[in-house]
Amino acid sequence: MLADTVIILVKILVILLGIALTAGALLTFVERKQSAWIQNRVGPNRANIFGHIRGDKFKDSIKLGGLLHLAADGLKMLLKEDIIPKGANRVLHTAAPAIVLFPVLVGFAIIPWADHWCAGGLTLLVNHRDVCLSESHNLFSIADLDVGFLFVFAIASLSVYGGAIAGWSSNNKFSFFGGLRASSQMVSYEVPMGLSVLGIVMIFGTLNLNEIVRAQGDLLFGVLPAWGIFVQPLGFIIFLTAMIAENKRAPFDCPEGESEIVSGYMTEYSGLKFGILQLSEFIAVIFIASIVSVLFLGGWQVPYLYGDGFHMPHSAFFPLFALLFFVVGGYLIAVGVRREQMLQKIAGGLLVVLGLVYAVMSTTQANGVQHLPYEGVVLLRLGTMFAKVIFMVWLQLMIRWTVPRFRYDQIMQLGWKIMLPAALVNLLITAIILIPLFS
Repeated sequence: MLADTVIILVKILVILLGIALTAGALLTFVERKQSAWIQNRVGPNRANIFGHIRGDKFKDSIKLGGLLHLAADGLKMLLKEDIIPKGANRVLHTAAPAIVLFPVLVGFAIIPWADHWCAGGLTLLVNHRDVCLSESHNLFSIADLDVGFLFVFAIASLSVYGGAIAGWSSNNKFSFFGGLRASSQMVSYEVPMGLSVLGIVMIFGTLNLNEIVRAQGDLLFGVLPAWGIFVQPLGFIIFLTAMIAENKRAPFDCPEGESEIVSGYMTEYSGLKFGILQLSEFIAVIFIASIVSVLFLGGWQVPYLYGDGFHMPHSAFFPLFALLFFVVGGYLIAVGVRREQMLQKIAGGLLVVLGLVYAVMSTTQANGVQHLPYEGVVLLRLGTMFAKVIFMVWLQLMIRWTVPRFRYDQIMQLGWKIMLPAALVNLLITAIILIPLFS
């Protein structure tokens, strides 16, 4: 009992502090840097150590690539005065940031970062799924709930209250309008968001997120991984769009529209409470990336990788994948060098390394199986899950800095007149296809 309690506490510390809070804070710097790359700027690089001592020798000061801005911003938030406007409800005004942050953090409890740990690594492959032949332990998620998907919606619905309370309690008309916009927008997009994932539940037959990921280890037509994005492409688009709208970030940032209502429900916030509201949005970006990766990108699944190693459907696929990664990676590196884009060079380098891995494996493959130690399989799955989350974070930041803000009426029309009917049609088509398969 004591050992189980210690394990749970360690998982809470690692996942909430190590992933959610730390990565959320780091994302404030990453977004500024990525926006600078998009706009062909240098980005934040003024904060430094010893620059004030060395005078004009700023280039010799310690800047750490701009990372010091992260510490400078955090320190600034802590030291700024906390102002509560006259006539505001002090209790609700103070509690609102915590109400916004709490549901986002709790949502990470059910994210499976890897499959359950199988003691001794004794696994048997049955119908493209690992069966543990010994005792298994849930080491890579805080809670393994059979109603995990419903838990996500229950937590997401709570976040509506934070923005509404923040807007109402501030005694400011701009804050009040921002709270109204936040409430109506989040309620509107929860409906298509829920309908878009019902197709995933119908196909995989479970609400447990880890079991959904395990089911995505199957192969379509014997070759293509059965990821949610392949079996529910329309559902993926609707779900991702609805989740971004739920987070109230551009192009769905009408509740915080600076050009219309100052800063929306955050207008009367300052200091640490304003920092918490901002941090909760960045943590929500990571949560969205995590849940999308679990439901639609295979989660911790690596194509053709199971508990004992790689099981390729045919030996010719390794060199083909190696060639594909070499070509695409080399192209990205060439474009990145020509345009001086660091992000493209990094992505191209990663693809080239992945191509080298497949090239080496194509020479050592025997009978379609490349055996790996169980610990290596777990590390590959963890790394794959993190890579998918990073990709989805990058995609959200790209959308935020490339798509202009929608008008409020356009947001409502998109949710009720386009996404809701599309989600219903997607659900109907899924049911029509599945009925003959299960009858």
